[in-house]
Amino acid sequence: MSAQPKTAEAAGDGRHTIDACFLGPYGENDTLLEKLVVEFLRDHVYWRRNFHPEDPPAISTAAAQHPEYLAFEARMRRELHQLSAALKKSVPFHSPRYIGHMASDLLLPGLAAQILTLPYNPNNVSEDAAPVTVDLEVQVGLQLARMLGYVHDPARADCAFGHLTSGGTVANYQALRLALALKAFPVALQAAGVPEIALPDDAWSAFNLAPRESTLLVEQWKQWLAQATPADRRTWRARVQDQRIEQRGLADFFATHATLKVPKVLAPITAHYSWSKGCKLLGLGRAQLELLPERGMRVDTDALEETLERCLRERQPVLLAVAVMGTTEYGTVDPIDGVVAARGRFAARGLGFSVHVDAAWGGYLATLFRNEDGSLRTREDVAAGFTAFPSPGVYAAVAALGATDSVTVDPHKLGYLPYGTGAFICRDHRAMALLSEEADYVFHGAAPKDYLGRYRSLGQFIPEGSKSGAAVAGVYVTHKVLPLDHAHFGLLPAQTIRSAEAFHARALRFADEMAGVVQAVVPFAPDSNLVCFALNPAGNRDVAVANAFVRRLHDELRCDPRQPLQNKQFFGSVTTLRPEALGEEETHRILDALGLDVATLGGDDDDKLMILRHTLMNPYLIDRENGISYIDLYFDHLGARVRALLAAT
Repeated sequence: MSAQPKTAEAAGDGRHTIDACFLGPYGENDTLLEKLVVEFLRDHVYWRRNFHPEDPPAISTAAAQHPEYLAFEARMRRELHQLSAALKKSVPFHSPRYIGHMASDLLLPGLAAQILTLPYNPNNVSEDAAPVTVDLEVQVGLQLARMLGYVHDPARADCAFGHLTSGGTVANYQALRLALALKAFPVALQAAGVPEIALPDDAWSAFNLAPRESTLLVEQWKQWLAQATPADRRTWRARVQDQRIEQRGLADFFATHATLKVPKVLAPITAHYSWSKGCKLLGLGRAQLELLPERGMRVDTDALEETLERCLRERQPVLLAVAVMGTTEYGTVDPIDGVVAARGRFAARGLGFSVHVDAAWGGYLATLFRNEDGSLRTREDVAAGFTAFPSPGVYAAVAALGATDSVTVDPHKLGYLPYGTGAFICRDHRAMALLSEEADYVFHGAAPKDYLGRYRSLGQFIPEGSKSGAAVAGVYVTHKVLPLDHAHFGLLPAQTIRSAEAFHARALRFADEMAGVVQAVVPFAPDSNLVCFALNPAGNRDVAVANAFVRRLHDELRCDPRQPLQNKQFFGSVTTLRPEALGEEETHRILDALGLDVATLGGDDDDKLMILRHTLMNPYLIDRENGISYIDLYFDHLGARVRALLAAT
C-alpha cells in the first residue's frame, strides 16, 4: 500500500506527486494501476459492443465450454505462466538497488495510456490507420519543441516539428537524412535552372548555405510552384526532382557536381555509435564521420574551430556538427552554445552546416530550465535547491538548444516511458517537405495547408512505415499529466540531480575512508545524473591489474541470469576511459590520481581504463519515508566487496 504522508511534512514540495507517478519499488501503487487497467479494458469492451449493437455476438456463449476452446485456454495460460516465470530473471529496473544502465521504473500515466491504447492497435502511418494517435504524435512533437526552446506555435510559419521513433538511433538517422536533403536542395534548384528564385552563382556556394537559408529556399520553391500554371508546375517539379540527391543517389549527384566533395559529419569522440551506423546507412561512408577530441569529456570547441578552418581551406563541406547533451557513458554535456556560435561564424564565411544535438539521454533535463509559460529560467532559479547544478557551462548549453537545427530526445530514457519511444525534433518544419514520400494506397488527396492537417499523413515524413500509436499515447498523456516544465515533470530530474550530488559527495568520502586500501577517483564532476567512479588497489601501478580488479567488482554488480536476482545487493555498470577521448593532459591527471603508470597503457585489452558507471534515475535512492539512503548502503557494500576481493588475491 502507498505510504501515508506524515503530518509534520510541508505540503506542496512535489514529493507526493512523485509518489503517485510510479508502480513503486514495492508495488505500492498496484491498486491504482489495476483500477486504471480494469476500468479502461471495460471501457474498450463497451466501445466494441456499441459500435453496431445490432450485430449479434460472433462468439457464442457456449464456446467457452467447448473442449477445443478449453484446450486453447490451457495452452495459452501455460505459456503465459512460463513467460511470467522467465521474466522474474529480468533486470530489476524498478528498485533503488539498480544504479546501472539508463533504465528505471515506468511512469504510470504513460504505462496506463499505452495499455489502454494497445487493444485499438493504431498504426501511426496516417490518419486512415490512426485517426486519433497521429494527431497526438504531432502534439508530442510540439510538447518537446516547447521544452527545447523551439517555436511551438503551429500558426507560426517557422514552427518546429517532431515525431517519435523506435529510439534515439533512428532519430539520429533522421537528423542525417534531413540535413543532407536540406544541404543538397539548393544545388538541385540551381542545376534545374529554376527562374525567379535568387540562388548562389556556383555549386559550392549553393551546397554550403546556412540551414535557415536553405529552408527559406524550400518555402520559396513551394510558393513559386503554387503560382505557376498547372503545366509549368508539372514541368518544373519534374526538372527539380530529377536533380535532387534523393533521386540521383550519392554517386551520381557528386559525379554530376564534380567540384563538390561528400560532406563530413563532425561529432565528439564519445558520440553514440549510431552516428557511425547512420553514415554507413545513408551511403556517406564511415570515413566521412570525423570524431573530434574532447576536453574533460566534453567536445573541444577549439578543435572544432580548427577542423572547420581546415574544411574551409580544403573546400570540404560539412553536413552536420553533433553536440551531445548527456553522453550515454558519462552524462557530460557538450558546449552546445559554442557549437552554435561556430555555425554562425563559418556560415558567414561560406561554410554552412547544421547543428544537431543528441540529447537522447539528457533531453528531459531541459524541463528544469523551463518556466510554466515555456520561458527560460535564470541560472540562479534553476540552481536553487542544488549544490552545484547547473554549472555555467551546462546552463549556457541548455539555453542554446533553441538555436540548434534539430535534436534527438528519448522519452524511454529520462522520460521514464516504455521502450520504443525515441523522438526527433527539427527547428523549422518547412524543411520536412524535402523528406516527403508518397504511396498512393496510404496517402491521398491534396496536401492540407494547415500544420496539423499536413502531418496527418505522418508516414510520408518518417523513416518507419509502421509504428505504434499506443507508444505515442503513452508519451502524450504523460506530458499532459506532467507538463514539461520545472514545476511538473521537472520534479523527477530534480530528484535525480540531488541524488547524483549526494552520490558524488559520498564517493569523495569513500575515497578518503578507503585510502590505503584502494585509490578511488571521480574522474570528472557530473553534469547530470550519471556518476563514474575509478578504482585501483592501493600500491598498484599497472592499468591491467586495475582493470582486472574493476572487472571482478563488476561481475558482482551485473545481472547474471544464472543466479537468483536476490543474490545481488546492487546492480551497476561499467564503461571505459580512452586516452584518445581524454587527451594527454586528462589521461595523466586521472591516472596520476589513481597511482597508475601511464606507460602501462597500451596492451591488447588494457589500452583504456575500466571504471564503474552509475545511472541515478530512481527517485527513491534517498528514501525519506523510511530514513534509508541506498547511496550509503551501496558504498557500504562496495567497500565490503573491495576488501573481500583484495583479501582473496
